Amino acid sequence: MVNRIVIALLAILFTGQVFAVSQIQATVDRNPVMQGEYFVLNVTADADLNAGSLDTSMLLKDFVVGRTSVGRSTQIVNFDATKETRWQVLLSAKNAGTVTIPSFTMEGVKSNPINLTVAKAGSQPQQMRNLFVEGELSTNEAYVGQLITYKVKLFLAAELQRGVISAPEIAGAEIKQIGEDKDGVEVVDGRRFRVIERTYSIIADTAGTLAIKGAGFSGDILIEAPRRGGMFGFNESRPMQAKAENTQVTINPIPDVYQGDWLVSDLLIAKEVWPEEQGNEFEIGTPITRTINVVASNANSNSLPDIKIDMPDGLKSYPEKPVRQTVVRENQVIAQYSLTSAIVPTKPGEFTLPEITIPWWNPHLRQQQYATIPARTVTITGSIAAAPAPTIEATETTNETSGIWPWLTLLFATLWLITLALWINARSKKHLITTTEKPATTQIKPATDMSQIAQACDNNDVTLVIALLQQFYSAQLAKSMTLSDIANLSDQLSAAIHQLQQAKYSQSSALIDKNMLLKAIEQTDINQQQNTSSPLSSLNP
Repeated sequence: MVNRIVIALLAILFTGQVFAVSQIQATVDRNPVMQGEYFVLNVTADADLNAGSLDTSMLLKDFVVGRTSVGRSTQIVNFDATKETRWQVLLSAKNAGTVTIPSFTMEGVKSNPINLTVAKAGSQPQQMRNLFVEGELSTNEAYVGQLITYKVKLFLAAELQRGVISAPEIAGAEIKQIGEDKDGVEVVDGRRFRVIERTYSIIADTAGTLAIKGAGFSGDILIEAPRRGGMFGFNESRPMQAKAENTQVTINPIPDVYQGDWLVSDLLIAKEVWPEEQGNEFEIGTPITRTINVVASNANSNSLPDIKIDMPDGLKSYPEKPVRQTVVRENQVIAQYSLTSAIVPTKPGEFTLPEITIPWWNPHLRQQQYATIPARTVTITGSIAAAPAPTIEATETTNETSGIWPWLTLLFATLWLITLALWINARSKKHLITTTEKPATTQIKPATDMSQIAQACDNNDVTLVIALLQQFYSAQLAKSMTLSDIANLSDQLSAAIHQLQQAKYSQSSALIDKNMLLKAIEQTDINQQQNTSSPLSSLNP
């Protein structure tokens, strides 16, 4: 009796090992598919198998094989255990037409082959897809060193679980992301898409044809899938990959007619911020704060030249570290270079600050242009005070005593000169610290700024309005405030500053919206802070 039981158990055991796999099923998530677009191949075996049991090398002839994931499950019903191994393979068909996914063999059991219809790339409307990527260039022709913007837009009609946007691949050029990702909504032919937008800057360093491999996306989305044997559906994670079309840009060399350091921009403006309330007349030892601002459209701040000014004898300059920044405003990349200096007069007389000229190339007009800050003449008044001669009382003393006084006189005179030098140096340093903590042109009290801002608006002096705004908020917040910092204080200020920039940089002469600006200042809580983050940051742990 015992022998029979042992024999039966051994038979069951060996039978289970030989016929462990009884069925293998292969399916795809959709058919037909698009050429070059990824789809999911699901292979299911009714046994617990090793991950390497599925051989996908036979697919390489007709498909690009992407990520493969493996899952296992065990189900027990009335003490009857069944096991299952599932493979999810990301595939992309290389060619259009009819392609066959061959049978897979595991432990002597074969899966069913699949006849797959592959449509030509681009034949399916984008609005019919759950996910696609578009890439857009600012221009198809540029110059060496010119900044080109490449905008990537990821369209999603399904819930995004996780994902990564990859930058376009370019050889022979510098590429980096500018600004933060934007998250919005667009409607394409009646279908609502979530759109994540990212902007890259591209600067080519050699002439010729610049080939750009489109930016891509790789991640997982959640789609609703029917529950087996039930009424309700559930969200199923599905891997997805998409890529923008490849493109190219013609890069022109530096023109032979150009003279000076190479700089290419859509528009370049150089401005000087000067203490106008003091005019052009100053006293000896009184520091003069001067700020040079260079603003370029569609350029990188690192490409803007360093400003070096030769001071005439009688004026000494103490420049701060230049400030460079690059921001994106209304689909335009704005680069700014700002140099603040404290000029200390050391002699009386008239002195001329030399003209500042910055050459640049206009790619639209295809000609060299110049941004110029005119020369400025200043008058310095006052005189250097002479050291008072010490009064020596005539006495008839010994020769040893009278011989000490010349040395004491020299000592007192030396100490007086050192004290004078330290006093002038202390005033200069104090002013430099002040200009570091506040905007360089802060010469007015915050309580009277509103009237001065209003007057500058009436004169339509955009440069002065911007300088007064920086002075006002730098004084209010006790720190240096850039125009971008002020715009982040409130939506009203952001809109008002945007209108100011339009008035400043538009080719037509636009007027400042005075009421809009003053209302924005009155309604803004200066303690309000805005924090921005990338919508993809939470998806990349």
